[in-house]
Amino acid sequence: MTEVCKIYEEHLDKILKAQEKLPDEETILEISDFFNALGNPTRLKIVFALLEEELCTCDLSNITGLSVSAISHQLRILKDRKIVAYKKDGKNVFYRLDDEHIRQILKIALRHMEE
Repeated sequence: MTEVCKIYEEHLDKILKAQEKLPDEETILEISDFFNALGNPTRLKIVFALLEEELCTCDLSNITGLSVSAISHQLRILKDRKIVAYKKDGKNVFYRLDDEHIRQILKIALRHMEE
């Protein structure tokens, strides 16, 4: 059961301090979209696979057991949220995590769940 206050009392100083630290609405929406993208098990599996090395859609299809078309759809979402990036190498397209921040977020999430 969730604990709640025994009486309703607002603490204006704490409310104002918390409101000062809140990001603007656009940033809140972007962060929400970011975590929403990671909230899908297939996309999360893709991202964890990319934690180790760059992979193409065929590799990711094999790892996840999904069609290349389904993987492409999920990668588009991850790319739009700046979670993955890609590079072309001849006829192949290799995906990787967009930056080190994504890698850190994944490792922190793993540590959190292991506690």
